[in-house]
Amino acid sequence: MLGLKLPTDPRWVNIVEKNIDEILTDHAYCEQKAASTAISLIVSFPEYTELVEEMVALSREEMGHFKMVHDLILERGQKLGRDRKDEYVLELLKFFPKGGSRTTQLVHRLLYAALIEARSCERFRLLSEELPDKKLADFYHKLMISEAGHYTMFLKFARKYGDRKEVDAKWQALLEYEADIMKNLSKTEKVHG
Repeated sequence: MLGLKLPTDPRWVNIVEKNIDEILTDHAYCEQKAASTAISLIVSFPEYTELVEEMVALSREEMGHFKMVHDLILERGQKLGRDRKDEYVLELLKFFPKGGSRTTQLVHRLLYAALIEARSCERFRLLSEELPDKKLADFYHKLMISEAGHYTMFLKFARKYGDRKEVDAKWQALLEYEADIMKNLSKTEKVHG
């Protein structure tokens, strides 16, 4: 369903399991960044009314997810740690060239967002199926469903605002590029790392 070209190495869950507090901190910041992305799309492309309305709802939802993860961190007797660079996203952002028309920039940003959400969904599915902690597994199952909806929404908007044939070609190329990135990841307790 997600179209990802390279699945996450299942051993990644073993790394996460030994570092739950680290993954929760990383996850909290991923939710905050997702909310920031939604707000940034509103600020950058206010003339796209349907997109703005969806991004308002998404920013609220993502901050709600941030709160849920933060609450889990506190329940575990921990504090939110510091944010760290997301090597996955930094590498992903190198795919499309800078510049181009406003429409091209919008489509590229929507495709990046769709892919990040798709990978998050895939990772959350693994956590929901493999974590022995039932509460955490259930938590990640609920978030997996939400992330799948986000992925399809971003892809739908990219196809709506861009030329469908070009968008689909860019999406497939981006998926291939992302698979190469993933070959060197899945070695840390990060949502995308």
